[in-house]
Amino acid sequence: MRPVSLDEVAGQAHLLHPGSPLVALADPEGASRTAVSVILWGPPGTGKTTLAQAIARTSGRRFIELSAVTAGVKDVREVMQEAMTQRDLYGASTILFLDEIHRFTKAQQDALLPGVENGWVILIAATTENPSFSIISPLLSRSLLLTLQPLTDEDLGVLIDRAVTDARGLAGHVNLSVEARAALVQLASGDARRALTSLEAAASMVDAVSDPEATTGRVDEADAVPTVTRDHVARAVDRALLRYDRQGDEHYDVISAFIKSIRGSDADAAVHYLARMIEAGEDPRFIARRLVISASEDIGLADPQALQIAVAAADAVAFIGMPEGRIPLAEATVYLATTAKSNAVYSAIDAAIADVRTGGFGRVPTHLRDSHYPGSKRLGHGEGYVYPHDLEIGIAAQQYLPDELRGRRYYEPTAHGLERDISARVEKIRKILGE
Repeated sequence: MRPVSLDEVAGQAHLLHPGSPLVALADPEGASRTAVSVILWGPPGTGKTTLAQAIARTSGRRFIELSAVTAGVKDVREVMQEAMTQRDLYGASTILFLDEIHRFTKAQQDALLPGVENGWVILIAATTENPSFSIISPLLSRSLLLTLQPLTDEDLGVLIDRAVTDARGLAGHVNLSVEARAALVQLASGDARRALTSLEAAASMVDAVSDPEATTGRVDEADAVPTVTRDHVARAVDRALLRYDRQGDEHYDVISAFIKSIRGSDADAAVHYLARMIEAGEDPRFIARRLVISASEDIGLADPQALQIAVAAADAVAFIGMPEGRIPLAEATVYLATTAKSNAVYSAIDAAIADVRTGGFGRVPTHLRDSHYPGSKRLGHGEGYVYPHDLEIGIAAQQYLPDELRGRRYYEPTAHGLERDISARVEKIRKILGE
């Protein structure tokens, strides 16, 4: 089912618009023109090899494919020498597709530089790892970095439907139920290769004669074409199919249960719901964002380190991707669930915003106003302001809130975790300020 042209490629529309570097590379009319080398960075199954091979089939350029797993410096130099010969003798340009370039050592990547810099080859390199860490700077600066995105559910649906009917795929020998199609999309999690592999495995299990579950409604009686069901998919991939729709009720119900379990300090339940989201193919960035929100909303200053851990987990997921990203997500989940809780900061900002929205604000006290712009001192701005650092205790007994809100309290710390100490300090401060 590998596309033979860019027109057949599903997804990556942001890289395939008219005039884009990849479209220009695939244009047979431009085979004689110099083109820029590109590095394709993206998760597995997003089309890096597909794009390279589609370009090769339509561009009219010589195409050589190497894998960084098996190729060495000698192979690279042989390709460069042959590319120079073809250019000088026949005027032919060469595309070198190097898969998994992140597996090349620095010395091996250095061997690519002369060919890329002098235009002996047009390099198309593919990597699943962050190029900033896995590819040498000179090669990065001489290439265009293009980022591929996981395929959307709509893209995966197009691929699956095409594979069912296309002569290169199942050629219409089976039908696909709506539930089975949804399950395949869910299992794929943006990976085209996984979607097609699961479809092929499920289709191989269908036998309209011997399958005891092939009852009426599972076989098209008009042409006796067997139907792949959700059960076939579950048995083919040997895993339970979670009832989970990333745009539906289950999406919101499970994430709600996840956050409420953290808030309720039940680490076991929180990890359970985390696992359900991961297995269902939920976007790990969405989970990480919810952890950051929970750290601020439900934990706050009872444990300020919670926010740091949640942000670190989000950064780790973005850096290492999945499936390894499940580990920092679980670490943050367990920490947030088991640490002290407080929503005092959350309540404070919401109460302050509510006052502001309902007109609960007044003019800034004169002594707090800026006295640096022309004419401000003549208006008395800043007059009488006491600089707290000039005092031994570091706190000046002066008014900070507007007159209309004097004495209004927003932040009410709890007795949980670090806020127990903060609460005692806040009370002392408020006595000094005369509140």
